[in-house]
Amino acid sequence: MSGHSTDSSLRESAQRRGRCGFMMLRLGFAWSTSSATTKHIAQARLSTGSLLRKNSPRTLYNNWCSGLPKALQFGQKSVLASTRLFWDSSRSSGVIFFSMASGSNGPDRSKTPKHTNRLSKEKSSYLLQHAHNPVDWYPWGQEAFDKAKSEDKPIFLSVGYSTCHWCHVMERESFEDEEIGKILSENFVCIKVDREERPDVDKVYMTFVQATSGGGGWPMSVWLTPDLRPFIGGTYFPPRDSGRRPGLKTVLLRIIEQWQSNRETLESSGERVLEALRKGTEISASPGETLPSSPDVANRCYQQLAHSYEEEYGGFREAPKFPSPVNLMFLMSFWAVNRASSEGAEALRMVLHTLRMMALGGIHDHVAQGFHRYSTDSSWHVPHFEKMLYDQGQLAVAYITAYQVSGECLFADVARDVLLYVSRDLSDKSGGFYSAEDADSFPTVESTEKREGAFCVWTAGEIRELLPDIVKGATGAITQANIFMHHYGVKEQGNVDPAQDPHGELQGQNVLIVRYSVELTAAHFSISVDRLSELLSDARAKLAEVRKARPPPHLDTKMLASWNGLMLSGFARVGAVLGDKALLERAERAACFLQEHLWDEEGQRILHSCYRGDNMEVEQAASPIAGFLDDYAFVVCGLLDLFEATQRVHWLQWAEELQLRQDQLFWDSQGSGYFCSDPSDPTLLLALKQDQDGAEPSANSVSAMNLLRLSHLTGRQDWIQRSQQLLTAFSDRLIKVPVALPDMVRSVMAQHYTLKQIVICGQPDAEDTASLISCVNSLFLPHK
Repeated sequence: MSGHSTDSSLRESAQRRGRCGFMMLRLGFAWSTSSATTKHIAQARLSTGSLLRKNSPRTLYNNWCSGLPKALQFGQKSVLASTRLFWDSSRSSGVIFFSMASGSNGPDRSKTPKHTNRLSKEKSSYLLQHAHNPVDWYPWGQEAFDKAKSEDKPIFLSVGYSTCHWCHVMERESFEDEEIGKILSENFVCIKVDREERPDVDKVYMTFVQATSGGGGWPMSVWLTPDLRPFIGGTYFPPRDSGRRPGLKTVLLRIIEQWQSNRETLESSGERVLEALRKGTEISASPGETLPSSPDVANRCYQQLAHSYEEEYGGFREAPKFPSPVNLMFLMSFWAVNRASSEGAEALRMVLHTLRMMALGGIHDHVAQGFHRYSTDSSWHVPHFEKMLYDQGQLAVAYITAYQVSGECLFADVARDVLLYVSRDLSDKSGGFYSAEDADSFPTVESTEKREGAFCVWTAGEIRELLPDIVKGATGAITQANIFMHHYGVKEQGNVDPAQDPHGELQGQNVLIVRYSVELTAAHFSISVDRLSELLSDARAKLAEVRKARPPPHLDTKMLASWNGLMLSGFARVGAVLGDKALLERAERAACFLQEHLWDEEGQRILHSCYRGDNMEVEQAASPIAGFLDDYAFVVCGLLDLFEATQRVHWLQWAEELQLRQDQLFWDSQGSGYFCSDPSDPTLLLALKQDQDGAEPSANSVSAMNLLRLSHLTGRQDWIQRSQQLLTAFSDRLIKVPVALPDMVRSVMAQHYTLKQIVICGQPDAEDTASLISCVNSLFLPHK
């Protein structure tokens, strides 16, 4: 999810090339070492690093199989022959991904459910999707833990999220299967976790899976001892063997056998990896260590990003391409302090070109606004159609910042476009924001099988039928459809490359992508640019009306404090730059929602999530989930942005209050930096500090800047010192691989250049005061 780690980039690359799922089975007998993995983890593996550098993937595969207990070797030759193999030769590790075709869409859900389990009492959309599986699912909690201990059974932990395509596939293939459900229920204590609801649980076990396999992803499948210690980790499994390729049923039966006959070996192997992870994931400031040099760290981060920059279409690395707002924001900050240098000019060019190409591409929804999750190709054309709230919030900020830097109206228009989508489709009447829209939906109301992108794509015939009118003044008998199809690249046979659609779900369909500038299209049809703009706007509105009649994708109405904080920043920043009171009012409604529904006044804590109930009112879970570090950091950032946009002191005061509470709950008084979750939680085996800016920025990165801003706004010098201590704890990472933490590098730069305060004296409601504030807001001042 995009600033992605090498592991996650490889994982998502393989996952989307051919929209394949991928399966990995590991028992702590790991077979590789990653360049980013510490020596402690490497020592816990059966390392084949030397083999990886000189042997082929086939030789690697043979060595991998030979490292497993004999009972879990699945037949090397036939497995290798029946898989599609993805190999990253640039790394000192590799991952074998098994390409799977998706099956049917499962049973008719209109019938009375045959099975109902404990998940039916939950609020999470993802957990509710599994409430009628023939699996005796438990939510994460003491009831499940006690059952595992009392019956001395291993735990099967399955983690995913409601808009995850391959989570849907594994559910209908395996978790709706009666035989597999019986095996799971009789031999394991089965726990389902929504990774968005419990990111703390997800991070701990994903760390195990990544460390023991070299990759990770969702759905995540992990087998644990009754005391929650992992001993086997994997991701997607098909239901049954294909040839001699193992399916979930086979894996389950062999784990049962090994648990009964070889339990001690499984447990000790998993414990060795876990102990190594405790040492290898430790982040702390060493005695005498100082803050890294800002120019050195910033220049290295720029060079690393420039090395991965893709010239033709922008973005970083080849397909799949992620928006990576953290990279874009760093590059604009880098330009701001290096304007006179060639590197600064190049950094700005990279950002603006990337944002333009994304805005024109299919990753941008030209009919209903907003951005899809990522592009499966290098040209930003065919997306993974899921839409996530955290992308919208960060991209709104990135586009409005590009407008500040360049003055180019396209960027302001796109920022407004994003907020229009969120206001219309992801907003609750309470003022909160929903989490996501799914990629899959039914093509028609009569359809029985969902398809990815069905809600968003068009045939040429549909376009002609919707836009039949002859355009007066155009050359020849030209219809509105002719103009629209030319401008947006619509083809009779469809415009999706079969390589991006291996399962044929998009055959004959078109993903809209702007192929020409309005000037070129207008000239091509001999009409004015203004007339063309009217025609295209009218056409998009007609298509939007038709889309409303299609079966919509699943909407995850879970409302998360962290993602609402990111979206709050989006509305506040765009509203301030454009001087748009309506956007600022929407931002304040979001802040009021957070204070009313996700702040526990009695416990003086943020709550992580709330939900839209059946009565359309906001509801809490029976046992509310306490907020994590992300929740505090992102909400504080949003409140500071809102204070700067509105000058209302209340929001600054609440931000200060939340920062104090964050310090109490998550600060590591021994090694500095913030833990991701409550370090005293006995159910979490690792106390982690997020060391990567990915699809979302690391909460430590955001906190470093929050502390600086709060210090200058409140006069508290201890917060400057805390920010410096935090950055010092991450200094090794910042010096070696700053590209992993571009948002934190911005904080290092802010420490170096110091924040500048701009004081405007005047009556708050006076016209000249407003003009001065507007002037300041129009400028990109990263160290303001």
